[in-house]
Amino acid sequence: MVEKSQLDWRGMLVCAVVALAAGCDNAAPEAEPTGMDPAEEVTVDPTRHPERRGIGAMALPPMGPSAMVVTVDPRSSLIITDDAIVRNFPLVRVMSQLVTQSGVAGLTPLALFQDWWNTANPPNCGPLFNGFQYQCPRIEGNQAFVNPFLSPGTNPDEYVPLALVNRFDLAPASGVDCGEYRIVYGKRSGIPGGGNRNLLIFEAVLPNPNPTAGLNGCAPVANFWASLTGAALATRIGGLQNFYFTGLPGFMPVVHMDNYGNRTTGSVPTGQVRTNQFIQPPWTLREFSVRRTMCGSVPCQLNFRPVTVKVNPGGTLFDPVSGHPLAPSFQNVLFPSQVPALAVTDINLFNNTIPDMFNSGQSNAQGPENDYRFQFGPNPSPFRTNIQNELLLLGSPLLPQHIVERSMALSCGGCHELSNGANLGGGLVWPPSGGFVHVGEQFDPAPGPFGPRFRISPALNAVFLPHRRAVLETFLNSSCGDAVCQPWESPAACPADC
Repeated sequence: MVEKSQLDWRGMLVCAVVALAAGCDNAAPEAEPTGMDPAEEVTVDPTRHPERRGIGAMALPPMGPSAMVVTVDPRSSLIITDDAIVRNFPLVRVMSQLVTQSGVAGLTPLALFQDWWNTANPPNCGPLFNGFQYQCPRIEGNQAFVNPFLSPGTNPDEYVPLALVNRFDLAPASGVDCGEYRIVYGKRSGIPGGGNRNLLIFEAVLPNPNPTAGLNGCAPVANFWASLTGAALATRIGGLQNFYFTGLPGFMPVVHMDNYGNRTTGSVPTGQVRTNQFIQPPWTLREFSVRRTMCGSVPCQLNFRPVTVKVNPGGTLFDPVSGHPLAPSFQNVLFPSQVPALAVTDINLFNNTIPDMFNSGQSNAQGPENDYRFQFGPNPSPFRTNIQNELLLLGSPLLPQHIVERSMALSCGGCHELSNGANLGGGLVWPPSGGFVHVGEQFDPAPGPFGPRFRISPALNAVFLPHRRAVLETFLNSSCGDAVCQPWESPAACPADC
């Protein structure tokens, strides 16, 4: 079994491989999508996996005695898909709030939306992004010429709210932020099923207004979400609207441009907006950063800018005979350094750290492009030997293909489709999505307490939500003096436990 304590050395190797690759690649830079100012590219911490980080990526000790026993209903306090609740979070309200915060004169929600989707049209994109294959144009670029805010309820281009998501599990033990809080939208044309589907996921990182208190400064957020279990419908709607659009006392609103990419300085990270696109095949997942441009002291632009898809290395890097200039450093140094983290024997905890230089601008959930298993192949190679050598050092019974399968499962395309039912070794099998999505546009056959609710994937229901529930309940039920030193407690703050 690989313990988390064995993984501290990874950071040094990641730094080394970044320096090695940067110093050895003398090839001319490849074409990038145009329309982006290189001086304003987003700097992202490569260790921040969008789904696996923070206290949710730690092996938590068992809970000790506590004066408070709190339990939560995952469908009330972790993911809310009740139509009676989510319909109160229309996309136009989110876009309007971003426009207001930007201070850009003359900007409208419609102009912001249409400019976003124009990034899928030349000359705003090209055949490569960050040196990897990038499909341009895509038919999603036609969204630059529609109005999704007209005729709600019948407009096929309307984006319907599907889910509100609590990702307190992504909060770091340091408490610099309180995790992510998400809103998921689906294009109305996708509700009947079939094609013409497009999903938007607004993923806000919420800062901790009291960072000196550590993660305990985020307790009001955890308590708020826990309070939704058993609450009346009106209480849930009002509380969630306040949380997302106004903010809990002392907290900024979740829906804020800084929380979706515009916070680029200081110690608090920012979030992102991700898309799950299938208006045309292949099914592709992409990532955007909301950024404001200042002209001197005057705000002059707000944009959704395409960025790399985090922790999604370009598929060609797994090809043992790849001619990509980064393949040698990836196969000889970077990926072998991730074997200890990927070999962890817990389906919710195995992980990998991918510096941004190796990430692609898209994750293709269909075909071979991002199918790491296909790219890796079955034949002997130096790359396979590098992985096997690391497994031998660990004394792990896993095979190199299991490590590659696990990395693919952590990619967007893998998690959403390519890894469904994959044998990950060590008795682990990747759980199935709901057919390219984890939140669907159709109602669940079984209604919730307030009527119809949108369906969620088997993976969420059976694997990911139980883990997130355990993380939240452990935080809620722990306290200094309970004889358990939690990752967010320290000897200085809680000598009784630590």
